[in-house]
Amino acid sequence: MPEFPSQAEQVEAEPPVAEANRRIVSTIPPNSEDFEDARRGLIALPEIPAIPARHKGDRIVWNFVSYDFLSQDPAAEAPPSVNASLWRQGLLTAQAGLFQVTAYEHGAIYQVRGYDLSNMTIVEGESGILVIDPLACYETAQWALKLYRDATGSRRPIVGILYTHSHVDHFGGVRGLFHDKGGVVDPDIPIIAPDGFLEHAVSENVYAGPAMARRSEYMYAAKLDKSPFGQVGAGLGLTISTGEVTLVPPNVNVGGSGTAPVPRDQWSAKDVIPWRPGLYRQLVDGIRMIIQLTPGTEAPAEMNIYFPQARALCAAENATHTLHNILTLRGAQVRDAHAWSKYLTETIQTFGEHTDVEFASHHWPRWGKEKIVEFLSVQRDVYGYLNDQTLRLINAGKTGIEIAEELDLPESLAGHWYTRGYYGSLSHDLKAVYQRYMGWFDGNPAHLWNLPPSKAGVQYVAAMGGVEAVVTTAQQAYDHGEYRWVVELLNHVIFGHPDDSEAAKKLQHKALTQLGYGSENGTWRNFYLTGAHELAHGVEKPYNQEPGDLILSTTLEQYFSTLARALDGPKAAAEQGEPIVLQWVIEGAEEETCTTTLRNGVLVYVPGRDRFAGAGFSNVGGPGAPLGLTVIKLTRDVLNGLMYGAGGDYRTAFDNAVRDGLVQITEGKQEYADTVFGYLTRPDTSFPIVAPAVPR
Repeated sequence: MPEFPSQAEQVEAEPPVAEANRRIVSTIPPNSEDFEDARRGLIALPEIPAIPARHKGDRIVWNFVSYDFLSQDPAAEAPPSVNASLWRQGLLTAQAGLFQVTAYEHGAIYQVRGYDLSNMTIVEGESGILVIDPLACYETAQWALKLYRDATGSRRPIVGILYTHSHVDHFGGVRGLFHDKGGVVDPDIPIIAPDGFLEHAVSENVYAGPAMARRSEYMYAAKLDKSPFGQVGAGLGLTISTGEVTLVPPNVNVGGSGTAPVPRDQWSAKDVIPWRPGLYRQLVDGIRMIIQLTPGTEAPAEMNIYFPQARALCAAENATHTLHNILTLRGAQVRDAHAWSKYLTETIQTFGEHTDVEFASHHWPRWGKEKIVEFLSVQRDVYGYLNDQTLRLINAGKTGIEIAEELDLPESLAGHWYTRGYYGSLSHDLKAVYQRYMGWFDGNPAHLWNLPPSKAGVQYVAAMGGVEAVVTTAQQAYDHGEYRWVVELLNHVIFGHPDDSEAAKKLQHKALTQLGYGSENGTWRNFYLTGAHELAHGVEKPYNQEPGDLILSTTLEQYFSTLARALDGPKAAAEQGEPIVLQWVIEGAEEETCTTTLRNGVLVYVPGRDRFAGAGFSNVGGPGAPLGLTVIKLTRDVLNGLMYGAGGDYRTAFDNAVRDGLVQITEGKQEYADTVFGYLTRPDTSFPIVAPAVPR
């Protein structure tokens, strides 16, 4: 029986995959301009070969050297094991260093690229700098800022921070900018973000954060070997860094209270662009910004920024050199392709005539008004086409899977490199548009109540004549290059007969590897190759990425919503009789009070005192208060600590805090709180994906 290859062992591309990978280049017109633009303005290369973890010096959170294999001549032929189009994108995204985007009256606009999945932009003002999108982790932001300071000699202080949107690679490194101050940020520094930023940052990184982090291991494949036989990038950038995620909440919420759109009669000639409803103005250290909110596009809270003094447009992540995700493979809320298209139209109409350079939070800039307008227009048309044509086919009775197989982009769109599916793909974007309008169900009652994979696997394998027969059929399909069918067949064996699936796993490993080698989409390649790796070697222990700063930034409602999502509802509902009411008194400069009630397997949050807690009981804290009422007094810092204390055991952490005097029970019994904390569970951050879970 063949053995699994080791991670370092090279699995060759099968002939049909190798041939398809070479052939792809001839389908797209050659274009060297992207390589010129990606290198334009280079001032300094990275100063070190890799960036170490802040508190664990033996661990690397970002490795420049590992991508040296992508520093080849762009005219050189791509390896057979990499789709040639994706190889080209990898060569472009591997350009790392400090780049000057443009110069203007206060100095220059710079970008540090290739230090993380995203770019960090630095805008020089009258006396200081505005930092836009400080990367994904403390360490990469720290070293990116150091590169700017060392290369330019500038010691200008940071006078403002701007988050373009609510994804972690655009705010996670913020404290690293203040490494010389221990990560402490001056509260007087304006931190600007679109309204709704904090809500969506918490929703994405805390509520479903553990599951998304696990899926991100597949999407970005940060742990895979970097080589032509492994990870070659993620299309949007190389990969995601693995350092300490931080967050300082915004204190200027554009579109929120105190930031009303600028009315026509307050628009001035120095704003350069014509007045349009819904535009916002910001001024930081002499840097004038005109902001266009774009909610529901690439993120639920996002904005474009125009700098009139530099005639420069920051398109955030709404226009990059790839087809983007309508639904990212790591999981998120489905995005609105129609809104995306509409807002790009507004961007073109508002800023197009007045823009000489366009840059984004990923990839490289574009220069020249005509090229920029064409680029934005094509991007706009792509998302409009996805939305409208999916709806046309939905109304013709097609399902998401059928639409994804049938619909292609017209040549007028597909002929541009920057519409290729390096990060989002046409296939999963079309299914996402279907999901947005129609949901998960395709209308066929045969799909209304499917068996789960393990049960379905048993039935399918039995119907096909047993494990050996299925593996034989799959081997025949593999020999004919039908890799999609191979993985579908063998999935039934692996989930239905996990104790008798060794041969199936080995063949599945080979088939997934070939699908990865043939993928133009970087995240598809990463999913396939990570799945193959885990079949061979099992699930590796995840990096410890507790979202501590995110918890610190939550409101009380968001904090207790996080606890509610950790509650073992079935167990609590089965065991708990009367409701348990916990009244929380949070001490601080301003005392806050809230109430949580455990009933029917649900932890209900109410700000202040819940007058109806326990349904049928009298007012909380008054005469005849319900059985189970406990009043708990503590500080917000102590409350935050309960989330991760005592090795993740919530009840032990709470009991320890009471024992140490950090928590006071001023009314009621501690046992009621112990009961609630005892029902809270820790997420599994290493759950299996390509094989069934092992019973514990």
